[in-house]
Amino acid sequence: MSGFIAGLCVAILPLLAAGFWLGRRTARPQHQGGLGTPVEHATFETLHTASLAAPPLRAGLTEETARKSARRLRSLLGTDALCLTDQKDVLVWDGVGGHHRTEIMELLAGPLESGRGEAFPLTCGAPDCPVRWAVVAPLTVDDRVHGALVACAPRESAVLVRAAGEVARWVSVQLELADLDQSRTRLIEAEIKALRAQISPHFIFNSLAVIASFVRTDPERARELLLEFADFTRYSFRRHGDFTTLADELHAIDHYLALVRARFGDRLSVTLQIAPEVLPVALPFLCLQPLVENAVKHGLEGRTALPGKSRISITAQDAGAEALVVIEDDGAGMDPVLLRRILAGEVSPSGGIGLSNVDDRLRQVYGDAYGLVIETAPGAGMKITARLPKYQPGVHSAGRLTRE
Repeated sequence: MSGFIAGLCVAILPLLAAGFWLGRRTARPQHQGGLGTPVEHATFETLHTASLAAPPLRAGLTEETARKSARRLRSLLGTDALCLTDQKDVLVWDGVGGHHRTEIMELLAGPLESGRGEAFPLTCGAPDCPVRWAVVAPLTVDDRVHGALVACAPRESAVLVRAAGEVARWVSVQLELADLDQSRTRLIEAEIKALRAQISPHFIFNSLAVIASFVRTDPERARELLLEFADFTRYSFRRHGDFTTLADELHAIDHYLALVRARFGDRLSVTLQIAPEVLPVALPFLCLQPLVENAVKHGLEGRTALPGKSRISITAQDAGAEALVVIEDDGAGMDPVLLRRILAGEVSPSGGIGLSNVDDRLRQVYGDAYGLVIETAPGAGMKITARLPKYQPGVHSAGRLTRE
């Protein structure tokens, strides 16, 4: 797929460059210091029109996206009419001759099956209808035909056949990018589901067991813990939005830690230092909670042979264009070689804690420069640092989740 896009760019750019160069050599500027030659004007106008048609198509091929882009595409081809179809119906008809819709769909059966462009004469009883020929160019993504671009004109034209094919290939590239975006979204959703599945059954069992232990001796305490458990699970299994705010994520962590403290009592000490100005920062949903769960597991549950209280610190600082979040424990730590293998996906982490999942999601959203930075050694605890840009295109919180 990436080879197709690269090949298409390699094929088109030399032609565009050659036309631009030829225009500069043969066309006379309108006046010294003006806005360019007629060829330059035509080139920039074409690029501008294509740039306006691209955003709707990046959302896929639907009636709405076809309607928003059809007029721009017709302007690129300069035809009397243009329609976009899927496999079954005409999604939009722009221009004259809309009564040819049914005939067009009947003629599309062959091109949609073969994936090859064709030109057909149209039958029309209206003497004033200028639409007499249809040029069909299939729209393909990953060698699958999704629909067709149909350009209609008064007469057969080899130039229109080639132009319609080029525009259809450009539209196909936009649809391919839309498919990539959708695949990325599905991947993120699948990873969130995986994180939810990784919420330790032992944690759920132990939390309910702790709550049950307070039912007779301290009913009010049991009620408070039950509400903490409900709020934590409601947040973890919410269904809206791929992103949340740092404030909401920390709120969910607070519910989680309340249940952990109820189980371990004085054995656990948690320190939080949060700068108020970073609370609204948006970040991937369920991004920090697994890191805190990792600190509890390896910092407290993993230090059974170490005496004394386990300490976990959570800090969130303002770092200019970024928020810097650090989660640190003084527990058993980990062999750095094993940690690298876990992050690379070569081995599965014990206990199902999603360090590699979180690292992958941060890199997908922000880029490779924003993966987790982890400092650890056997017996030396673990320090995890996450850098979160305060602004990233497409990263928007779905809003605060309130208790019903």
